[in-house]
Amino acid sequence: MSSESIEIEVAYAKPDEQVILSVKGEKGMTVEQAIKRSKIIERFPEIDLDTVKVGIFGKAAKKDTELSAGDRVEIYRALIADPKEARKKRAAEGKQLKKGGGATDDKAAGDKAGEGE
Repeated sequence: MSSESIEIEVAYAKPDEQVILSVKGEKGMTVEQAIKRSKIIERFPEIDLDTVKVGIFGKAAKKDTELSAGDRVEIYRALIADPKEARKKRAAEGKQLKKGGGATDDKAAGDKAGEGE
């Protein structure tokens, strides 16, 4: 009895380097098995298979999810900043810039005051 073979990709990206590796395996291969078979962890030892988040074509997936031919397993890095906090910070900075825009108005007002002297 022969098992059906499938081919998938395993992808990982750092800010300065992106890698997509082709992996062949048996039908029913899981995300975790594909990552191990790709040997990507040897190339990027910072990947901790116990804690890393993974997905298939941009959708979050569990490591025991069975893959289909042509799937792309993506290994996600931890976020550097919390997106909600970053958004709040940008919003607060934007409000300060709008309020700070009055500095130009103050200068113009000062010029007018100087003209009347």
